Amino acid sequence: MSLDRPKKPKMLVVDDEPDNLDLLYRTFRRDFNVLRAESGVMALEVLASEGEVAVIISDQRMPEMKGTEFLSKTVPQFPDTMRIILTGFTDVEDLVEAINSGQVYKYITKPWDPNELKQVVQRAAETYELLKQRTEELHQAQTQITLFSTIAQAAQQASSFETGISAIASAFKQSLTATDCQLWSDWASSPDELVQAAGRQTETQVAHGDGIEASSAIATPVTFQGNLLAVLSLQGTQPLRPEEMALIELAAQQSGVALASLR
Repeated sequence: MSLDRPKKPKMLVVDDEPDNLDLLYRTFRRDFNVLRAESGVMALEVLASEGEVAVIISDQRMPEMKGTEFLSKTVPQFPDTMRIILTGFTDVEDLVEAINSGQVYKYITKPWDPNELKQVVQRAAETYELLKQRTEELHQAQTQITLFSTIAQAAQQASSFETGISAIASAFKQSLTATDCQLWSDWASSPDELVQAAGRQTETQVAHGDGIEASSAIATPVTFQGNLLAVLSLQGTQPLRPEEMALIELAAQQSGVALASLR
């Protein structure tokens, strides 16, 4: 269960010349949350503390570590990040190798045209968003396959309706990394008002917390051929996305089929 990415994407600019850093910051601060570093070493420390960014703009010629060397170190942990090199020299071999290996999205020569750089960065940010969307879709599909398979396996191994209830609840908790998951066959006895409401109305109920420690809770009916068999209760540490809601409801339907076979 995950949060939506912030509307203002993060960007990291790296240059050993403070004036260039200030210029890059002023150029992009309205559209990006701009982080700054004066060397590749410092930039790696920023990424370690701040996490993934959408775009990195790095100078090529810097003390201690070249831009291409720094960028290559970011690839394993942040494969979707778009990397742009600024160069005032004809470091052809370094640039060609970096571009061919997928470490650099684009290189811009110094002094750069602000409008050209903005266009390149905009395309890079759009490409990043597309990559993240595809990655999330693949993850969602894999989660669905794993969850459905685990539910089916739990039902096959269960010796009774009660053991099936417990096994399916464990399958949900494991596959969705929920902080808590329960399957209530006697939903009316649950102290959770969300569970009781889902049982009474036979409709999914959702609650989102507010503030820094916002959490989410969902209670969805588990039915088979119109009969209510149980209510699934899930607690998460982050607000639910619509696609996650759809997955949970679909998995609850499959759970209904699995539980019906144990009655």
